Amino acid sequence: MADPMKSVDLISPRGANADVIYTVEKVLDRRVRNGKTEYFLKWNGYTSDDNTWEPVENLNCPDLIITFEAARTDVPVKDIKNKRKRSVAKNKRDKSTGKTRRKITSEMENGFDRGLEPDRILGATTNAKNEIMFLMKWKNSDEANLVPAKQANLVCPQLVIQFYEDRLTFQP
Repeated sequence: MADPMKSVDLISPRGANADVIYTVEKVLDRRVRNGKTEYFLKWNGYTSDDNTWEPVENLNCPDLIITFEAARTDVPVKDIKNKRKRSVAKNKRDKSTGKTRRKITSEMENGFDRGLEPDRILGATTNAKNEIMFLMKWKNSDEANLVPAKQANLVCPQLVIQFYEDRLTFQP
């Protein structure tokens, strides 16, 4: 049996393959398209030519998403600032410079910072500073992103309690 931390199932919502279960090897990238978060996936047993973008609602891989998001958010602030300068400089000729700035800012802010209401906690991990981070799903949105546990404890303590209670097991 495969290690649940290394592989995850995706149930295909399309056509005749509706009952086929695919195993995700790794999350490679993330994008937001038409307001929906999608992840670029490497499939177990398939070549990189078969990698696909899949909406977050079709995925059942919180551990892989958490690992990917944690690595993505561990970029040093200096690197994020440099990326922002390059992105804005690239788009100087484009009339959407303000749009680019907003996009970069919104990717750095979590849902709490943008006033979104938390729906549920999908998983937990630690960042480079060994602080607990939750992968939070937001109401009325397909988006999920990492938030500090300290912030979630203050803003939505019942969701945090529910998350831990759902995972609590007692040994006889």
